[in-house]
Amino acid sequence: MSILILADHHDGQLAGATAHVVAAARQIGGEIDILVAGENVGAVAEAAAKLDGVTRVRVADHAAYAHQLAEPMGALIAELAGDYGHVLAAASTTGKNILPRVAALKDVSQISEIVAVIDADTFKRPIYAGNAIATVKSADTLKVITVRSTGFDACPDRGSEGGSAAIESVDTVVDNGQSTFIKQELAASDRPELGGARVVISGGRGMGNGDNFKLLDGIADKLGAAIGASRAAVDAGFVPNDMQVGQTGKIVAPELYIAVGISGAIQHLAGMKDSKVIVAINKDEEAPIFQVADYGLAADLFEALPEFEQKL
Repeated sequence: MSILILADHHDGQLAGATAHVVAAARQIGGEIDILVAGENVGAVAEAAAKLDGVTRVRVADHAAYAHQLAEPMGALIAELAGDYGHVLAAASTTGKNILPRVAALKDVSQISEIVAVIDADTFKRPIYAGNAIATVKSADTLKVITVRSTGFDACPDRGSEGGSAAIESVDTVVDNGQSTFIKQELAASDRPELGGARVVISGGRGMGNGDNFKLLDGIADKLGAAIGASRAAVDAGFVPNDMQVGQTGKIVAPELYIAVGISGAIQHLAGMKDSKVIVAINKDEEAPIFQVADYGLAADLFEALPEFEQKL
């Protein structure tokens, strides 16, 4: 049984989520190949080859895959999939964009956002905003699966003395007349990426307005944290939606999650309740966030945050 993993990469660097997907693949069992598709992706392929458990890295280096559009990527993976029993990708923007197309092309059902592996055919995935876990068994000959990276610890690198997996090129070039890359707009930040940060501090509707999110900056800088937000804060226009943590935003599981002015709606809890340590600051002592918090401070955030930053 062989497994093909779609590498997630950006700006010439392998995304950390790929190591979590490899960890899930190791639990399924069998030889693990990683597909690195893009343009000028040699460095990404070398990084992927160092992940422990990877047998082979297949590199499709061509302008047709430069922006990982779903149409050419889906066709490429569908063509390669005949050699595999499983196709996996991280449940990231990239994976969610490409794998449903692969499943449709192969006429199989996709299993989305697994958080545990029972055996090669059986997986666990959250439903109802994470309030229930469904156990799903697939009889499809090809399993197309997205992996929620927070459900699996990242596999380690082999290290300098551990060697690397074999790297080979894939010559398949897919004609794409269905879509064209126009442009992308990226938010620039010196802080860690929200989905992979070790510490996350998030603000909610209690922040009052977008300008007050600056109160989180100093704390985030001192802790090396990413800054997130609740859906209520995003919907109110306080911050951009790429900062949203929750069921319809980003799923995070940092070592430390600090929720400031967040009541703790189910939608938000679904995105952060797997964090190792949760700290909540809210003036409402009855706020649901305190039910999941390891440490809670019932206080006015406008008084607590400056003091918190000063103590740090």
